[in-house]
Amino acid sequence: MPVLLVVDDEEAVRYSFSYVFTDATIEVVTAGTIAEGWSRFQEQRPDVIVLDLQLPDGSGLELFRKIQAEDRKRPVVFVTAHGTAETAIEAMKHGAFDYLTKPVDLDKLTQILHRAFEAARLMEGPSLLPDPQADDRLVGRSPQMQEMSKAIGRIAPQEVNVLILGESGTGKELVARALYLHSRRSDGPFLAVNCAAIPDALLESEMFGHEPGAFTGATRRRIGKFEQCDGGTLFLDEIGDMPLSLQAKMLRVIQDQRFERVGGNETIQTRVRILAATNQELEGAVNSGRFRADLYYRLKGATIRVPPLREHTADIPELAHHFLFRFNRELGTEYRGFEPSVLDWLQQLPWPGNVRELQGVIREAMLYGSGHIILSDFLPESYRPKLTALSPVNESPCVPVTLETALDQLIEQLLQDQQGNVYGRAVEALERRIFPRVLKLTGGNQTHASELLGISRGTLRQKMKELGFMIDRVFNETAPIPKE
Repeated sequence: MPVLLVVDDEEAVRYSFSYVFTDATIEVVTAGTIAEGWSRFQEQRPDVIVLDLQLPDGSGLELFRKIQAEDRKRPVVFVTAHGTAETAIEAMKHGAFDYLTKPVDLDKLTQILHRAFEAARLMEGPSLLPDPQADDRLVGRSPQMQEMSKAIGRIAPQEVNVLILGESGTGKELVARALYLHSRRSDGPFLAVNCAAIPDALLESEMFGHEPGAFTGATRRRIGKFEQCDGGTLFLDEIGDMPLSLQAKMLRVIQDQRFERVGGNETIQTRVRILAATNQELEGAVNSGRFRADLYYRLKGATIRVPPLREHTADIPELAHHFLFRFNRELGTEYRGFEPSVLDWLQQLPWPGNVRELQGVIREAMLYGSGHIILSDFLPESYRPKLTALSPVNESPCVPVTLETALDQLIEQLLQDQQGNVYGRAVEALERRIFPRVLKLTGGNQTHASELLGISRGTLRQKMKELGFMIDRVFNETAPIPKE
């Protein structure tokens, strides 16, 4: 049975949690001090901890650090009446699951605890281990990725230029690196040039180098990429953006493996394999005169198409874990995995930005999340699933039914057990369900609850007494109703 540990010095707060969250599936354990809370933690090993900041024998942060040192997997939710921006930052910085201030919104608290219990449950399962060599490898086992990988295996050892086609963000540079690593030139240099990121006036110098005085500001000789990459592989990204004025010289170096530096007369011999990539339709650019046909066919010794992410969404779970472990190292976080519903949801999105977009979403979720499991609420708002409200911790999800169907089922059940007093038992059953629901919805505010129910506040209080309900002042703007 899942265990919830509540550490708070106010008895009313501890009672409220016991009343609201204890049922047949959850055990609530309470403590009033740091020492008592630490003892309960060691005895019970709770799944989730709710912790006050101000305790009689010190700060709740002290207990939090002890718990973290013992078991970093336990979600800890801070609930305090003395919350400040600084304490909230401090708590979240050290890995708190969430942070709330009193008086607590009951619905919000219920949802947070629901997610915390789910995170605790997931943490008990096996987690994927990171591949230390994973950062520069192609990730994915779908049929589309398998076909592309087989094409890389066939083409990589051959001394041919390769044109890599694919939308932005699909991972064309990773394909280029894979071709290089599995080629006969893997012991030679690998250099990448983004043709769209360098101004046209500087791109020729970047490629071929220049001599002193070749243009204003050229005070010394510069060695270009073709010369630096002699015997290796040169990756030209966004080749479709290369200006026409440079394409002729590029054609010559590909055909003859010879070139001159800008402003120079010396012919330089090179031995470079060209891998080029573009997200453009180069055949259309050739037809419109924006790209030389002869250069296009020289680059197209072999062609590899990188599929967009929407065509291999089955790879998203593996990609997500790949980025998770990568960013754990970069951000100093300790995430171990994802809530299954998160991965299911991510596979349903269109991903116009492809793998690069997914990478950004995972990184942002890790920056704004907490604990050790990525939950749906950690995703950027525009990427969160459009779901109905979460069920409270102590309730199981149910299939939506109409009011008439629910009443018919209740009446049928009362008639079948033949115990009599059908009307009175039906009314009592309805009251026992409706009053707690409305009070939870209003956060224990009796004025709001009575308005929503359409009864007077006195009638509400009387019904609560008759049914044995007690809403503590933590969840109520008014004084608590004494137990009788």
